[in-house]
Amino acid sequence: MGKINSVKKLTDNKFVNLYGVDATSVHDTPVSYFVASRAKSVEDMKLSTGENHPDGVIIYSVYGEKRDKVVLIRQYRYTIGGYIYEFPAGLVEPGEDFHEGAVREMFEETGLKLEPIKVAEAFEKPYFTTIGMTDESCATVYGYASGEVSKAAQEDSEEIEVVIADRDEVRRILKEERVAIMCAYMLMHFLEDEEVFGFLGGDLNGGSYMAEGDASEGLLSRLGLRRGLASKVPEFC
Repeated sequence: MGKINSVKKLTDNKFVNLYGVDATSVHDTPVSYFVASRAKSVEDMKLSTGENHPDGVIIYSVYGEKRDKVVLIRQYRYTIGGYIYEFPAGLVEPGEDFHEGAVREMFEETGLKLEPIKVAEAFEKPYFTTIGMTDESCATVYGYASGEVSKAAQEDSEEIEVVIADRDEVRRILKEERVAIMCAYMLMHFLEDEEVFGFLGGDLNGGSYMAEGDASEGLLSRLGLRRGLASKVPEFC
């Protein structure tokens, strides 16, 4: 296999940095590569640690009494100079369990409360998003959303519209709109599965990371995320 000879940090930003990689290919030819990473230093990069802790979390949640609608966001992204449909998502903070991160991000982006459900590790563990250009990986959290949509906790730097979509709207979105790839795959399951989250297998009724009652509300309290009280720290992800 190829060999990495050296890695150099090329930028010094808060949320993402560019690294230059000098390597030798399996065919003994020189390789100059660039990697975007959430890591703060070369030592923290996944190519250095060999570990795969999630940088972010993606939230696939359903809404409504019949749980027949999916929670999406329509967000302006500078990378494409336009809007794209995605699942609510965001960075996992240092020391934060990604399930808690999902509850926090859901509230910040949509105003909704999230009740994560327990699933097999293979369905939620972090997978790499765009390995050809970044070592970023994201875990996936599935769950049930409730409450009223609000933009009160969104950052001024964000341009997000919350979309509660039924199956007809999902079909239209997939046919006509830009959609992030992980979101698109899950929406195909949403359309085809007779039972929501059916592809996850197992008995999901009552299988929750939250305690009985209004547990997600309690977690939001511990995180300091009451409506209108969320800290206003820009987060680009």
